Amino acid sequence: METYIRCCRLASALSKRGIGKGDTVSVMAPNIPAIFEAHFGVLMTGAVLNTLNIRMEAETLANIFEHAETKVLLTDRESSPQIKVALSKVKRDILVIDIDDPETDSGEYLGMLEYEAFLSEGDPKFEAVLPEDDWQAVSLNYTSGTTGIPKGVVYHTRGAYLLATGNVLAWEMPHRPVYLWTLPMFHCNGWCFPWTITMLGGTHVCLRKVTAKNIYNSIAEHHVTHFCGAPIVMNMISNAPKEEQRELPHRVEIMTAAAPPPPTVIAQMEEAGFNVTHVYGLTEVYGPAVVCEWQEAWNEKDKTTQAQLKGRQGVRYHVLEGLTVANPETLEPVPADGETMGEVLMQGNIVMKGYFKNPKATAQAFAGGWFHSGDIGVIHPDGYIELKDRSKDIIISGGENISSVEIENVLYQQEDILEAAVVARPDEKWGEVPFAFVSLKTGCSLNEQKVIEFCRTKLPGYKIPKYVVFCELPKTSTGKIRKSILREQAKKL
Repeated sequence: METYIRCCRLASALSKRGIGKGDTVSVMAPNIPAIFEAHFGVLMTGAVLNTLNIRMEAETLANIFEHAETKVLLTDRESSPQIKVALSKVKRDILVIDIDDPETDSGEYLGMLEYEAFLSEGDPKFEAVLPEDDWQAVSLNYTSGTTGIPKGVVYHTRGAYLLATGNVLAWEMPHRPVYLWTLPMFHCNGWCFPWTITMLGGTHVCLRKVTAKNIYNSIAEHHVTHFCGAPIVMNMISNAPKEEQRELPHRVEIMTAAAPPPPTVIAQMEEAGFNVTHVYGLTEVYGPAVVCEWQEAWNEKDKTTQAQLKGRQGVRYHVLEGLTVANPETLEPVPADGETMGEVLMQGNIVMKGYFKNPKATAQAFAGGWFHSGDIGVIHPDGYIELKDRSKDIIISGGENISSVEIENVLYQQEDILEAAVVARPDEKWGEVPFAFVSLKTGCSLNEQKVIEFCRTKLPGYKIPKYVVFCELPKTSTGKIRKSILREQAKKL
């Protein structure tokens, strides 16, 4: 009841400042109560919620404020350095509200009011302004931007409602789960889980700093039952130092997506007491829209095979109407042979409304009546899809298409490797060749020749990385490795 009242106060305070249907309210914050409350309070006014990636630089933020036509900004003090610069570049007037979270003591105040003072202006009995129709926009999410300028993805009421419900069905969730916020709420509105968990009468455990120690402590102290995270989070958990780990009070459910998870990492998590559910989606489909639905017959498989099967993307969510892998030009589905590659295409009510103020990009994305994901995959005989790469990440060597994901999965089998990314490097003879970037587990050592020799035992010659570099891999805030940066580095090395 207390949270509901706070959301009503937020909605009322915004309404008193003239915020209503179609207005944009931006939020710059990690996983703290204020950003959770915004997922309800902002929508209760009929306004559009725009959650911001906390790792975005000032120039991009300024562009978003202008493009989104932001009227109000709720911002955590810790983000004040880049927000201050961003606001100095913006020509429009923005009401800035500072969030003074007790778990941080850094940053300055930039706005007219502090968040709690702003809430005190609101009426706890505020009556929510309901959407006029299912097509009304509820949120504006900018793509994570591993390449190029982020685009504004518009979510509509029906899509948000359906995906929030679809999460329950796909994950077979019970009433009153205890959910740990490791997945950023600014990423696809936390895959719609602010609404999913609330709908189930669950408990939200906010986690400002996502570390293995904090995750283990939260699970032990709050009896967490569910959480979401990219493969990088699973990697962090499974490779945490023994002194940071704690005994799990029960088997914990984790839903993972973003980059295809290496089967090795899935197996490590399962052994540690976590049950991994693998899903797949994009910002443009509200987060997860495809799930690797577990089959009873797979229980008889060995653990390695089970992890490989769980690494596939799977079948459509109940609330996604269409899913196929097809030729992107002709829209002809590829054979279900697990080998012929095509583009993953989607249709239905959990596909975005479009790109905000970008009709050209919207038309391109929906060419032929299907949403074009840009992901390259195959369909297995059982109907499950499996990603092989992003279209821009396929390596074409000597006329052969090479999946960078396939090579990465082999690299993850080498016990000293923590993370791996493979990109194309221009080559005079072959056109392109595989170039591997890897980071090692703490205390481990490895050299280029040993990595290449290991790959030679697992891959045909043309798929073996021709170069290997050891370094920390650049990532987006959602855990995706920024291959665009690595491609540029590979060209120079």
